[in-house]
Amino acid sequence: MKLLISESPLQLIPSLAIKVGLNEAIILQQLHYRALISTNERDGHKWVYKTYEEWKFEEFPFWSVDTIKRAIRRLEDDGYIVSTNTYNRMKMDKTKWYRIDYSLLHLEEPQPTVISEAKSTQEEEQFAPSTRSNLPLAITKEIKSNKKEIVEKRLDVVQIIAHLNAKSNKQYRASSKATERLVKSRLREGYTLDDFKNVIDCKANDWVNDPQWHRYLRPSTLFSATNFENYLQESKTDRSEHTSVNTVVNSQPKPFELNFSEGED
Repeated sequence: MKLLISESPLQLIPSLAIKVGLNEAIILQQLHYRALISTNERDGHKWVYKTYEEWKFEEFPFWSVDTIKRAIRRLEDDGYIVSTNTYNRMKMDKTKWYRIDYSLLHLEEPQPTVISEAKSTQEEEQFAPSTRSNLPLAITKEIKSNKKEIVEKRLDVVQIIAHLNAKSNKQYRASSKATERLVKSRLREGYTLDDFKNVIDCKANDWVNDPQWHRYLRPSTLFSATNFENYLQESKTDRSEHTSVNTVVNSQPKPFELNFSEGED
């Protein structure tokens, strides 16, 4: 099976990931695409009707249902997604209908238009982007990036905060302006993505199971100008000591053992 691109890729604008989070941005972009080709119009809006399982198997097979649920709920809580089950024909049907609140993205909602679902293949990918919305037509549409350096730094922020959340079991947002400023300041000083990960790994190893210190696993502590260099040096010292211990252990001579079954020479 080929792992390089031979099918329509999932793409998104990095600034959207910075604003709402990486997983949330992917879902939001795909919801925008599905809404544009949706024939489900209610109360002047176009809606997308899907169960969590359908989101997984039809859109995001690389995620678990729980991951999709968490991302959608965060978008609902933040107001980017409006959802309801009032349009279901049966009261027992709890499947949700979704639409985007474009006002929070400082965009105008696309006007309802009826587009046949049968055209949701290559032909639709050639449509021009909507003049009513600055989001691309589809997540599969090729997107021209901004300046390379800016895009890479934005993606670095997303990756760094995702790594911190995974190590600390917290939910910091890459869209936080204060966090973004801290990360970009250290990047401008010449630190790398690996440096950030080493600092996070080092302090998570020290603090994650300590109730008193666990709260300091946060961007304002780890990435501040006064702390970052010190923590980075600690991480290098820890790795050096770990390597030295392994070398000593592996180089210890094996104890001499007598084998009486061989007899005398």
